Amino acid sequence: MTRSSKNYEKTIRAFLGEGTEFKGVITFEGTVRVDGVLDGEVQTEDIFIVGAAARVRATIRAGVVIIMGKVEGRIEAKERCEIRAGSHVKGEVHTPSIYIEEGAVFEGACHMTGAEGEAAKRLASASAKEG
Repeated sequence: MTRSSKNYEKTIRAFLGEGTEFKGVITFEGTVRVDGVLDGEVQTEDIFIVGAAARVRATIRAGVVIIMGKVEGRIEAKERCEIRAGSHVKGEVHTPSIYIEEGAVFEGACHMTGAEGEAAKRLASASAKEG
């Protein structure tokens, strides 16, 4: 099931606002948005949003990661990772789908995990239809 990033604001379950600092491990269901400082680890099958004012230094494991602020660390997004204009990401991204807007800064490496299998399936399917 893919999640629409356009509707994420309607489903936010927790919010760490500007001026908030958190160190440790965050585990959650649903959508969480951070606009403060986070240092540690994030674990969810759902949506993690890094707001424009946020500074995150963490290992992030989520279904969908949407970045509008600053992130340093390792990102593992099972569905997709969106790096929006004005954001700055430094580290490693592992995801089958990545979207980087013009005006974003990405320093690091991207590994399109799972993408090879899906691309191979589409190619095989297309070849079978032609032949």
